[in-house]
Amino acid sequence: MAGRDEQSEAGTGEAFGGPAHRPGRPRSAEAGAAILGVATDLLAEKGLSRMSIEEVAARAGVGKATIYRRWPSRGALALDAFLTEFQSQLTLPHTGRFREDLRAAVKSWVRAVATTRAGRMLAGLIAEAQRDPDLAVAWRARVFNPLREQHRALVDQAVRRGDLPAGTDADLVLDLVFGSAYHRLLHGHLPLDERFVTQAVDLVVDGLECGQGRRPRAHGPGKIGGNAGHRAH
Repeated sequence: MAGRDEQSEAGTGEAFGGPAHRPGRPRSAEAGAAILGVATDLLAEKGLSRMSIEEVAARAGVGKATIYRRWPSRGALALDAFLTEFQSQLTLPHTGRFREDLRAAVKSWVRAVATTRAGRMLAGLIAEAQRDPDLAVAWRARVFNPLREQHRALVDQAVRRGDLPAGTDADLVLDLVFGSAYHRLLHGHLPLDERFVTQAVDLVVDGLECGQGRRPRAHGPGKIGGNAGHRAH
């Protein structure tokens, strides 16, 4: 986070709801785009722990005060850069079949974090959020909660169709699947690929279906991004 001297240079800054959109010179929009582009490159290249506002400003050709007028901290800037990179990578299918929908949703997430530079950015933001309470709040509000609501809808729809038992805990289902994906992303101990997605989703869905007295179906593995899960993050 920025120190008091940097905050005073920049003024009060903006809330974590995103960069400010002020009327004025065209240069303002150009500067904002340049800052986000440089921040994205640095996050992918060095990680958040080694990215500094000073280097972003130098590479973007702006003063630090220009950055702090839009983003009150390094974490806030990194969050906007991550969202710009990450959101375009995700898809949310609606096939009407829960197993296939959940597989596709998790594969989309895995592909984004295992085969694009969003993965390293994500790991750095998660670490920074443990030290920065404001960033943690913003992370939940702007990334975690919206994505969780979209995925929770898949579970709720499956319950209404009768594909899953009434009273299924959607949050627990999602924590079991996505929690294991985060674990592999952050630790890199095993591959984060399509085979993992298939096995994790099938394990959870088969368990839910057994609770309804159904016999689990056999499903074949696949592959996303090779051994991307072995990367250090």
